[in-house]
Amino acid sequence: MEAEIIAVGTELLLGDILNTNAQFLARQLADLGITVLHQHVVGDNAARLEELVRTAKARSDLLVFSGGLGPTADDLTKETVARCYHDTLHFDQEEMDKITSFFAKSGRTTPDNNEKQAMVPTRGKKLPNRNGTAPGVWFEDEGRYAVLLPGPSHELIPLWNEQVLPLLQPLCSGVLHSLTLKVTGPGESHLEETVGHLFRSANPTAAIYAKTCECHIRITAKAATPAEAAAMCRAKAQEFYDILGDCIYGEDDATLESAAVAALQKHHLTLATAESCTGGLVSRRITDVPGASEVFGFGFVTYANEAKEKLLGVPGEVLAAHGAVSPQTAAWMAQGARRASGADISLALTGLAGPGGGTPDKPVGLVYLAAAYQDTIYIRKLGLGGRSREVVRLRSSQNALDLARRLALGLPLPDDTQTVPAARLAEEMR
Repeated sequence: MEAEIIAVGTELLLGDILNTNAQFLARQLADLGITVLHQHVVGDNAARLEELVRTAKARSDLLVFSGGLGPTADDLTKETVARCYHDTLHFDQEEMDKITSFFAKSGRTTPDNNEKQAMVPTRGKKLPNRNGTAPGVWFEDEGRYAVLLPGPSHELIPLWNEQVLPLLQPLCSGVLHSLTLKVTGPGESHLEETVGHLFRSANPTAAIYAKTCECHIRITAKAATPAEAAAMCRAKAQEFYDILGDCIYGEDDATLESAAVAALQKHHLTLATAESCTGGLVSRRITDVPGASEVFGFGFVTYANEAKEKLLGVPGEVLAAHGAVSPQTAAWMAQGARRASGADISLALTGLAGPGGGTPDKPVGLVYLAAAYQDTIYIRKLGLGGRSREVVRLRSSQNALDLARRLALGLPLPDDTQTVPAARLAEEMR
């Protein structure tokens, strides 16, 4: 079965709203083994919508719409699609009663224009919506299908799961299962060189998706049953694990911060942060993870040199001799954060995020990352030039979280990591 996704709404065309529904629907259709040929965004214009629907219907088995089911005059999806699928609409008193009750629960009267939402197909099906006033709609015409869903995601997603899936599943032959591996460290080109041969299989398929600070490898298998497809994905994933090893930090919905927190929890370790150029980004990412309070208690944002001295104990002579952006300062920050917090591991970041402030010796994008753990200080120099301020900060936080994960799990550290005995910090880093 082949499908097209059509999002309706002028606000989408203008960029006022992000089209997250299309992403959700594309993944859901893929999981059913339905191939998505095209995605469209069309404004609230009946003529342009009808032209698109007729073209798409002629080449695809299924059209899935989001939006355009509201009560206002520019909500024209239902009427337009009904015409293209040779159906008519009629007033449904049961739906009108639900709409009236929906408004009454919040102490409001029902506007007259909401009667429009109570119009349902004559030959097709209405799809009850328990989270809003607009029911979904199912049209069928000579083996061609159309599903109309409301625009708000909190209505669309449950309506899809409860009403649409049971209608589509009998129409599908075979199922798709997908698994996403999250990779940090090697970039897209390096991955292509290292595991490129694993992307050449037809079933399961595998593809790289480059993100701002990491890469995702999406594996998809088609089989007769969900269990068979899942087993095929797992076997393919193992091939990637055999080569990439601990560069894969998690799967599917995992984030690097959740992986770092899980690693700390597993080994009953605590973490503190001392941040300059990242301004608290690392601690924010950590505390975005539910349960982070078990491992994280202290986050120092020491943007000014005075703060580095007062809160972390960085010697003034170190700052004077080497500057805030230096391996010496990063090491002292990490040691100071660990002493002040009592944490097992501390992370420190200091650098030049830009866009200004760089010099030939210390260009924009130069960041020093340090960690204090047990009796050792670990230091890395990150060259992140040629990127925006936001990306420099984000990549710095990514490297910091990965360092915490690796230290907590006892994994190998990057080859460029320098070590200094904590007991000899004053001697070696002044």
